[in-house]
Amino acid sequence: MNRRILQVASVAIAAAFMAGCVSKGDYEKLEADKNGEIAALKKDKTGLEQQQAESRKQIEALEQQKAQLLAVSQQNQTQYDSLVRNLTEEVKRGELQVRQYKDMLTVDVAEQLFFDSGRADLKDTGKSVLKKVGEALKGYEDKVIRVVGHTDNVPIKTKVFPSNWELSVARATTVVRYLQEVGIPPERMVASGRAEYQPVAENDTPEGRKKNRRIEITLIDKNLVQEAGPGRK
Repeated sequence: MNRRILQVASVAIAAAFMAGCVSKGDYEKLEADKNGEIAALKKDKTGLEQQQAESRKQIEALEQQKAQLLAVSQQNQTQYDSLVRNLTEEVKRGELQVRQYKDMLTVDVAEQLFFDSGRADLKDTGKSVLKKVGEALKGYEDKVIRVVGHTDNVPIKTKVFPSNWELSVARATTVVRYLQEVGIPPERMVASGRAEYQPVAENDTPEGRKKNRRIEITLIDKNLVQEAGPGRK
């Protein structure tokens, strides 16, 4: 295209010059102007080619991200199905519930299965269920296991537990220590307590308070935890 423009411009200028319509100085000026236009067109063409190349790179990057998201979604669904399958009997008995939210899988366990009221010692009935949960969680090496204790809003004030904060943290720590005993590496686990400040039901009825007294065991992608936490030195 540029070559054609150059040829046409050169022919037009030469014809005008030969016909005596312009002087030599005017011819040189016209030629310089046309050369400038051609240079500008070449520059525009180069810019467009660069934009096209950048657009292709962006499209390729987006396609890769789409493929990665699809793979992660499929993996999460597979892990959820596997976890539910491994804990089917416990789910049927109402001893626990398995939930999926975005990139996280959560096992909710009722407090009364693990602990007596106002205590953080793991009951034998809780140990058998927690052992099976631990066995089911061992295979998820790409996940961090976050254990969170929750209570209702009934105050507690004992020498061991001055408030529900201490009780919820102690229960989560007890669960983590037992999971470590059944073979889950401690560096994969995090224990914390939320006391009564993250309820899932109203606390003004016995049924609501019962739902709020629970242990949440959540599988979180390691990359998400590393992004949210401080960087390693």
